[in-house]
Amino acid sequence: MNGDDEAASSEGSSAAAQIPTPLDWKFSQVFGERTAGEEVQEVDIISAIEFDKSGDHLATGDRGGRVVLFERTDTRDHGYRRDLERMDYPISRHPEFRYKTEFQSHEPEFDYLKSLEIEEKINKIRWCQTANSSLFLLSTNDKTIKFWKVQEKKVKKICEMNVDPAKSGGNGSIASSSMSATSKPYLANGGLPERSYSFSNDIDFPPGGIPSLHLPVVASHETSLAARCRRIYAHAHDYHINSISNNSDGETFISADDLRINLWNLEISNQSFNIVDVKPANMEDLTEVITSAEFHPNHCNMLAYSSSKGSIRLIDLRQSALCDTHSKLFEEHESPGSRSFFTEIIASISDIKFGKDGRHILSRDYMTLKLWDINMDSGPVKTFQVHEYLRPKLCDLYENDSIFDKFECCLSGDGQRVATGSYSNLFRVFGSTVGSTEATTLEASKNPMRRQVQNPARPSRSLSSLTRVVRRGAESPGVDANGNSFDFTTKLLHLAWHPTENSLACAAANSLYMYYA
Repeated sequence: MNGDDEAASSEGSSAAAQIPTPLDWKFSQVFGERTAGEEVQEVDIISAIEFDKSGDHLATGDRGGRVVLFERTDTRDHGYRRDLERMDYPISRHPEFRYKTEFQSHEPEFDYLKSLEIEEKINKIRWCQTANSSLFLLSTNDKTIKFWKVQEKKVKKICEMNVDPAKSGGNGSIASSSMSATSKPYLANGGLPERSYSFSNDIDFPPGGIPSLHLPVVASHETSLAARCRRIYAHAHDYHINSISNNSDGETFISADDLRINLWNLEISNQSFNIVDVKPANMEDLTEVITSAEFHPNHCNMLAYSSSKGSIRLIDLRQSALCDTHSKLFEEHESPGSRSFFTEIIASISDIKFGKDGRHILSRDYMTLKLWDINMDSGPVKTFQVHEYLRPKLCDLYENDSIFDKFECCLSGDGQRVATGSYSNLFRVFGSTVGSTEATTLEASKNPMRRQVQNPARPSRSLSSLTRVVRRGAESPGVDANGNSFDFTTKLLHLAWHPTENSLACAAANSLYMYYA
């Protein structure tokens, strides 16, 4: 018995040792910070955010159709951070990024056939494989996907000219200086008097050459970044595009709208293959729509897509050309007694992400984050309550349309943590490993831990001291479980986790906040 007890205790201690300690998040940088009382322009609100695979570049898209690129600077001076970590080199600096360039990706359009305005808002950005130090990325609005190449071009300038500055006398200065330096009379343009225009060896040059004649010298003074649209993938979606995702083969990508998923080759812009079509013969029979889609990170034949009914379907492209049937279905069944008017609305999945290992899928619905194991379709392995205190407010959220907000989610590179956004510019970080109870609430501000409760036993603080945003109309802030105010008008929809480090980038309106741990 004692042996069994010792074995059990050793197993328990080893499991406890494997649970990572909660991270201590610190503010790193902010781009586009608003001053107090400054009004945010609609076109400046960030609508997409994405790290590249190396984590050395970050892209954001906004409602004005612009794409802004940032590059990491702290790795240039100290070598690559992960290489130094392998050598146990002490690292004191946190990840730092700087503005790199920006370009206008999409313009507002008008579909005359359907009398439909197509706004320029960037819905998604996805990085593609780099080549020859050039950056490649895909960006999309509601209808059109574009493939961009961003490269550095050296600006060349002529440094030295043929003209001697001491003898500058207009266009004839070179001719006059040449004539004075030689005994033979020369005409303009190099002609010789009373002689045919032929080259001969009897032309006399003064010893040491002509001092005023210099060859032009071209030098590269500086580099400028140029963004060029390589391809445009258009006219393939009748409904608004909600997702694009690169394949691991580096050659293809998918685009998804409410009813269809199309497969594209990066090199071919005038043809795509429809691989998923959920449109019924009679639109009155429509019960669910596609909300998000993503390729498996390692297997080029597998992809997953989510629906407005809260289900995730895993499909295998090897089964058939049109994937009408799924290979696996992931969904959580509600108990019949708990159904309400809002059940189906809040069950709609707004975003899904594969873990780096390809084993897990993270999904975000309105109230929760769910972590799924692709080898276990009976239910999620873990469920995280994002803002459970809003459940009594669902009626208000429905009336002001906030219940239809689409929050994104992300996983850490090591798969040990997940993150998503909420209202009042708050975002949550949860530990996803077995036994972890990590659940951190942070605010997108220079003091991210401001919303943490120092002493749970102390009474709730007053609303007036905590409300930072100006009330708009009749939408008054409420109070969360910790006594903090929340406002439906300030929401953190978009965030991204650095692929190799514990670093988060969050978009709060037109501001980009970055944190590290």
